[in-house]
Amino acid sequence: MKGSCACGAVEYEIDGIDMPIGHCHCHTCRKTHAAAFASTAGVKREHFRWLKGQQTLTTYESSPGKLRHFCSRCGSHLMAERPNLPLVIVRVATLDDDPGVAAEHHIWVSHDVPWLQYEGMAEHPEWQPGR
Repeated sequence: MKGSCACGAVEYEIDGIDMPIGHCHCHTCRKTHAAAFASTAGVKREHFRWLKGQQTLTTYESSPGKLRHFCSRCGSHLMAERPNLPLVIVRVATLDDDPGVAAEHHIWVSHDVPWLQYEGMAEHPEWQPGR
């Protein structure tokens, strides 16, 4: 499966997802993604490859030993890692291909924002009516 940033400057490839997809609600993920949660999945290092634009990446150490890698042009957060661990954490929303599996859990919901709702909200295939 291939993945990329919003502007296309950075591309990567994974052989598959090695740990279940989860939605992380921690305050750091919320801030770095500008979203209520970030969908992530563990990928073994040997199953992850940068294909293009590695020189365009910017790295931010969000907590001791945890490195988050972003495109310096568009700001897309593509991957995070702890260099001493065997897995990297791919930001699933940056995949260009369907991983073929659904998310299995939410983590750090103790950090949820009060305006986030899970059930009972209207859903629209595209824009809401009147937009």
